[in-house]
Amino acid sequence: MKKILTILAISFSALMASSVSTAAPHDKQDRSRGWDHPRHQESNKNRDFREDDDDERMQDKRRGREERGVKRLQQHKWQTGYVMPQHYRGNGYKVDYKNLDLPKPSRNQQWYKINNDYILVDSDSHNIVQIKGF
Repeated sequence: MKKILTILAISFSALMASSVSTAAPHDKQDRSRGWDHPRHQESNKNRDFREDDDDERMQDKRRGREERGVKRLQQHKWQTGYVMPQHYRGNGYKVDYKNLDLPKPSRNQQWYKINNDYILVDSDSHNIVQIKGF
């Protein structure tokens, strides 16, 4: 048994040593051809990048998409049997039923508050079980 373990340890060490040696650069010429090459750095100096106007326009587009997404989520109509989107499954939407006079959830169920609606969700399948609007 000792011989087998010794042979396995030696072969594993040899395998690790060979994989480390193949990962190292072969010579100095390979490293000088990469991104650190002086000629490559000079060509990037004169390159014209995005103007500030383009950056502001991109930010405006992104802001508009985010606002449309928030409005769409606020208008979402919940129905029993639907699967609750993953976005709403976080702790920020969970509520305590005792403080809000909601019925006690069964095992593996949780109340969530989304857009002034209280939604009872099955924790395993994420199916909507009940909806209470206040």
